[in-house]
Amino acid sequence: MVSSARRLALVLCVALAGAMGLAPALTPTPARAQAPFSDSKYAAIVIDAQSGEVLYAKRADSQRYPASITKIMTLYLTFEALQSGRLKLSDTITVSPHAASQAPSKLGLAAGEHITVEDAIHAICVKSANDMAVAMAEKLGGTESRFAALMTLKAGELGMSNTRYVNASGLPDSRQLSSARDIAILSRAVLRDFPQFYPYFSTKTWAYHGQNLKNHNGLLFAMPGVDGIKTGFTNASGFNLSASAVRDGHRLITVVMGGPSTRARDSHVEWLLATGFDVLRRRAAGENITVAQNYFEPPASAAPTVTTTAAGPVQYASIGPSATQALAQPIAPTPTVTASFLPTTAVHAKLKPALVEAAKPAKVERASVAAKGKKKKVEDTSYLVQVGSFRQKSEARGWLKETARRFDSKLGDAEAKIITVDGWYRTRFEGLTKDAAGAACKAFKAHRLACMVMRD
Repeated sequence: MVSSARRLALVLCVALAGAMGLAPALTPTPARAQAPFSDSKYAAIVIDAQSGEVLYAKRADSQRYPASITKIMTLYLTFEALQSGRLKLSDTITVSPHAASQAPSKLGLAAGEHITVEDAIHAICVKSANDMAVAMAEKLGGTESRFAALMTLKAGELGMSNTRYVNASGLPDSRQLSSARDIAILSRAVLRDFPQFYPYFSTKTWAYHGQNLKNHNGLLFAMPGVDGIKTGFTNASGFNLSASAVRDGHRLITVVMGGPSTRARDSHVEWLLATGFDVLRRRAAGENITVAQNYFEPPASAAPTVTTTAAGPVQYASIGPSATQALAQPIAPTPTVTASFLPTTAVHAKLKPALVEAAKPAKVERASVAAKGKKKKVEDTSYLVQVGSFRQKSEARGWLKETARRFDSKLGDAEAKIITVDGWYRTRFEGLTKDAAGAACKAFKAHRLACMVMRD
């Protein structure tokens, strides 16, 4: 590798030649940088927020622990509720014992205390308060686990094909996974769908009951143009950051996961953003250049990346067409949240008939009869799909209604039931053929939701 002194001498010689008319003068560009490719946790992506073009990606589809970047989705669903009128900024949230018991970072309210929705949003954005994320989840979903299921469903609708949520805060859980590309998709969706609420992510400081809190995103203070969006850290994840910045009318989103320290992560994100903007500027001047050309990057390993969690080894999947389509969508703001980013099964707002609760599922056989009275072959509709098991009946009922609404096109005329077995409330859809049950479960699993085909 060329030494620093020799590189500097070369630059000076070429610059001097340019000044004398012997060669074109150099265009100032960000210095080349060695990214932390040796760290197995590392993943990164840079996208043009307007067009969705991926300017740079490294392990962008490898599953990683999102840590507190999880809270972007918690806030996405919060903004969705605010925009639809189901929630108001002035509404009050009562902190539950479960929310109050969350580990730091937290605002520290005791169980039974109250906070407004707007203050909770500030606490999540600035303080990355785990207790407020859970309190918001319970406000919107009834329970945190049900809200996490709604988060996973929304991720599927947005094209986040490598993401599964099990909590609203990002506190450690080996089952909670995402990827750099998915987080970029989500960050872009917030900008697109809720431009009126995005400025909460730009809040540098916030005062609450005598506490003067500073945003964890250091680039808000250090790099001109950066106006969001969210940091994250656990021991397992390393230092994560999704950052968005505007320069010369262009907006870029950069996600870095698995940084070795706050300083190293921030420095690397800053370099990627600066290089991305430089690439856009030089392209506009007619150059054919990419972000990757600014790296001294070692050859990529041919072996797939695998990590081991408490649930066993996880194979990092390649990106599917749904996420690629999601990044390719234009970012024009829309007045209401729609299913424009829905990559797989379309869902409808029509609710299923009233839920039926029973001690045991009844075996059902249905015969279709032709208009002239001739009997056709009897279909075997003794199959069912089980989509959840809960300790609380209210939680099971809520989840059954939600899945019936969102997967209506796949469930057809299936009968929604809650079955009580050994103190567990199991949510099922009965009266399906074998093929219909298999297709329904496939749709659930495509959204990373639990599903099991069974027979009465």
